Amino acid sequence: MITLSKKLLRVVGKTNARYNLIKEGDKILLGLSGGKDSLSLAHIIKHMQRVAPFNFDFQTLTVAYGMGENLDILHKHCLEHDLPHAIYDTKIYDLAQEKIRENSSFCSFFSRMRRGALYTYALENGYNKLALGHHLDDAVESFFMNFSYNGALRSMPPIYRAKNGLEVIRPLIHVRERQLIEQAKDANMPLISDEACPSMRFDVKMPINRAKTKEMLRKMEEENNALFTSIKKAFENINLSSFSQEEYLNYSTD
Repeated sequence: MITLSKKLLRVVGKTNARYNLIKEGDKILLGLSGGKDSLSLAHIIKHMQRVAPFNFDFQTLTVAYGMGENLDILHKHCLEHDLPHAIYDTKIYDLAQEKIRENSSFCSFFSRMRRGALYTYALENGYNKLALGHHLDDAVESFFMNFSYNGALRSMPPIYRAKNGLEVIRPLIHVRERQLIEQAKDANMPLISDEACPSMRFDVKMPINRAKTKEMLRKMEEENNALFTSIKKAFENINLSSFSQEEYLNYSTD
């Protein structure tokens, strides 16, 4: 059993209680990439399963893209720590070579295909919730990318219901990325490196918008160390009538 950060557990516990992410009778599937975020979340949910005053089922699932990935070390780690783990073999890599066009977003393509595979497995095996390892840095970066490049005010909610009826939850949504880096380092987790990323096999330029956004936020946080705390509060304090979308405007003169 690895030692988990008490602060990390406290943040996730408060998030779970506030948004009722995991509750009695849930059957939860966790998308396990093998990176620091999803592997830390796997151990946190396993801890919750041991100590929570309610019962729920939980399994991790790694989507294999069909490019000869070696997932033995990850699977062994899961077995050693009593983390139920399955590997879902797909043909996503072969499909990508047929479908991805020049200058298209291959990261977006793989993300959509991976999410689709997780949805399919979850629905076929009776899971009612899909847990993802997105953290606060992911949410803030996505927010800035959406309004900088897509003209939309949009981020990542702690919980939402997909069109197929499956609930998607993000228990780490109030956790900073640096906390997860430290957790993985302290616990000596066997992380899967970028070499397992299918995008590394394509002769295309790596997408730079997220990297640029991450660097911009790093510089902003150097100037204001309360930046992420403030943005987190802003996500919970949205004044729709202060924008320009007609249905939210308040025309009252009172």
